[in-house]
Amino acid sequence: MKYLVDAIKRILRKELPSPVGRWRIENCNTAMNQKIDLSNEDHCGPCGKYALDKMASNQIKRDIVNADIAHK
Repeated sequence: MKYLVDAIKRILRKELPSPVGRWRIENCNTAMNQKIDLSNEDHCGPCGKYALDKMASNQIKRDIVNADIAHK
């Protein structure tokens, strides 16, 4: 009888695996917004538009930093 009770307890105690990757729940708003942006890019936007926009914004930031350094 004890074996049967132990077996039932082992079966009932199993936790469901937590979602990983895209389906994981994010606690950080920045990470959640990035996940949303990338998901929208995957499904709605033209291929690579998000990456091109990010590269352009990063280049603008680098240009501003380089201009500040050059003026010092």
